[in-house]
Amino acid sequence: MHDTLLLTHTTLIAAPGTRGPEHDMTVVVRDGSIVTVGRTAEVPVPRGARVMDLSGKYVIPGLVDMHTHSHGPAELVAQLYVLTGVTTVREMWGTPAVRAGRDRVDQGEFPGPRWVIASTLVDGRPSLWTDDASPVPVVEAGTEAEVREAVRRIKQEDADFIKVYSRLTREVYLALADEARRQGIPYAGHCPDAVPVTEASDAGQRTIEHLHPLLTATSSEQYQPTLRRELEDGLKVDPTDTGSISRCRCWFRRVHQLESLAARSYDPERAGRVFDRLAANGTYVTPTLGIHHVMERQDTLPNRAPEWVHLPGWLTGAWPSQLEELMGGRTEQEYANVRDLNAHHTRIVGELHRHGVPLLAGTDSGAPYLVPGFALHQELEHLTLAGLGAAHALRAATTTPAHALGLEALLGTIEPGKAADLVVLDADPLDDIRNTQRIDSVVTRGHLIDRAERRRLLAQIAQGAAELKPPAGTAS
Repeated sequence: MHDTLLLTHTTLIAAPGTRGPEHDMTVVVRDGSIVTVGRTAEVPVPRGARVMDLSGKYVIPGLVDMHTHSHGPAELVAQLYVLTGVTTVREMWGTPAVRAGRDRVDQGEFPGPRWVIASTLVDGRPSLWTDDASPVPVVEAGTEAEVREAVRRIKQEDADFIKVYSRLTREVYLALADEARRQGIPYAGHCPDAVPVTEASDAGQRTIEHLHPLLTATSSEQYQPTLRRELEDGLKVDPTDTGSISRCRCWFRRVHQLESLAARSYDPERAGRVFDRLAANGTYVTPTLGIHHVMERQDTLPNRAPEWVHLPGWLTGAWPSQLEELMGGRTEQEYANVRDLNAHHTRIVGELHRHGVPLLAGTDSGAPYLVPGFALHQELEHLTLAGLGAAHALRAATTTPAHALGLEALLGTIEPGKAADLVVLDADPLDDIRNTQRIDSVVTRGHLIDRAERRRLLAQIAQGAAELKPPAGTAS
């Protein structure tokens, strides 16, 4: 057993989007931390150290997926993350199962990422999510008193942050924001339908997830009364409908109709004012372009992809029907409008970047067609297609998440004192962002998973996934 690991003769991309590549460098790792970074010729080799000559390789900080839903067997999901270079994840729906998985990783039972875990959803009444599809009970808060009590309870339960959701009324949301400030706990998630995104930003919401509220906020002035009236009325759902899929299908259909109207009436000047306000407030946006693509461009989705082998066939086989349940029943014109929305969402992300709004790479993995770990690399591709250069796309998965999480002393760059979470690549990701997928090895919490071990573990996961039986009551 080696106490010290040296990665030598490598090219470091130590602070993506901040400074350029540094050639012929050595990183020294000990006890889970980076202890030295320097020119290879200037770094002595400690006695008994394990030395990896990485000539021709590139080393980047461990990647962060800022929007995940870690459904499925904890050991499988956790290992998929780190084996794809995703060494930290932010779980957006806290459950006992996810917390138990984090504990098992922290205790060294199997490799896995660092987890930042939300509370359960705090939503309005009625919530979009009901017991038929909810992994844990949702907090439905219909009054200011109820939401303040929910915030205090979440604080006591030691969640890392509060997950806010779409159905909160404006008054209840503002009470949540006030109580969260009092309790010293951050809140993040959806911008509620009834709350303008600029007001959520002013109130202190840490991150805005998805792009829905940004489209309605950037429509021209003449359409704002119509859009705001619909949104403030709460995009009514039937409280007697107890099925989450049915409620979500109705909600998404109406949201997409409003987004299509907003896209057709897009006002660049108004959009600039909105984005400048978000940037001035330091509000982070997680575009989740991957899930937008899944929902808006069903015509481009694959029947099979190589990474699907790492999930059970009964799970991936159910994806088309799950998506049809959620998005079905539309007219041809509605489908065409949704396809057009996808290009507009990409345009919005480019504009956010140009206005200096800090962007976070997040996937919504756990949803259909998004395989944990692999989906983040696809998200990086989407970000570059939106106009971010490769360096800034990498920044959205490294340094910017570290700041958003308040973990910049631990994560995000390669420098002494930081956690030894590193990804070794066979090719330069600044030349082509797809090179983040060309992984040679991974260092997680100071532990090296070299090329051979990584291949062995991925094959083991694929075999285990093939043998995994569906939960009782699940159609196979």
